[in-house]
Amino acid sequence: MKKVMRLTALLLLTLLAGCSADPEYSIEVTKPIYQQADKEMPFEIKVTEKDEAAGGLTVSAVFSMSNMDHGTTEVELTEEEDGIYSGNIELPMTGKYEIFFIVEKDGKKAEKVINYEVKQSEGVASINGEWITNEDIGFYKFINYLQLAINRESDQKRFTGDQLKEALSYWDSQEKLVEDQNQLLTQIIRLHSMAMLAEEKGHTATDVEIETEINKVRDQYNQFESAKTMINEYGEDKFWETEKQQYQLIVLSQKVQKDIIEQVKKENPQMGPQEINFQAQKQYEELLVSQVNSLKIEIL
Repeated sequence: MKKVMRLTALLLLTLLAGCSADPEYSIEVTKPIYQQADKEMPFEIKVTEKDEAAGGLTVSAVFSMSNMDHGTTEVELTEEEDGIYSGNIELPMTGKYEIFFIVEKDGKKAEKVINYEVKQSEGVASINGEWITNEDIGFYKFINYLQLAINRESDQKRFTGDQLKEALSYWDSQEKLVEDQNQLLTQIIRLHSMAMLAEEKGHTATDVEIETEINKVRDQYNQFESAKTMINEYGEDKFWETEKQQYQLIVLSQKVQKDIIEQVKKENPQMGPQEINFQAQKQYEELLVSQVNSLKIEIL
């Protein structure tokens, strides 16, 4: 009963303010709305009028739960492009919501109410519906710290005095990048995107290929006491099982790289190895950008 009275009051206030219903406007939620405790989440809609994108609007939204009384949550939306409006919303919990929109243009107002079920997010981002979880971020952070430890140990063997002090200071400064979640997400998205492209091209990663690459990296880590200590503290079985999953993606992305190198060689038979690698890397990055743009990537 409270819910009905609250929504009725909202509609009445809108009418008293001179709002007139405009059946021409249609509103579609274009990205899934998720809930995380104490965190604002992205919210995006598309507004159309007579099947055409409706630009230049002032749009606000009021969220209220359909079956519970948790009050209302309001958000003002900003136009990102013609007909696309977005903002951030922090909701109290998951569940079924009524979203009350007020749309204004040239002094004329319209309202619309839609029903929407808000779900709990399963990670920090998704690629074509496949979640990148906090555990994924944590593992990539560990791998980056592992590489820093190897670099420090290598330089401790190579340098002394001021050279060593300078080298260690540099690796210390790189820890800021390791803690940067956006940097870690970029690494994950790059690898997943190219692995997906490899599969689209018909490539597969066999168990033998994955095991060969795992043995190479295992031999590398075994050369450094710092790496062995960190892996042992992380849990060897857990580490190598997760690393195996990562190397399935790495093997796939390597096959895309190999395809590009072979294509550059074929098109430029007189080109030297260094130039071939340069051109292949350039084409790989261009292909990566194109692939990322073709995927549905949501960052929460």
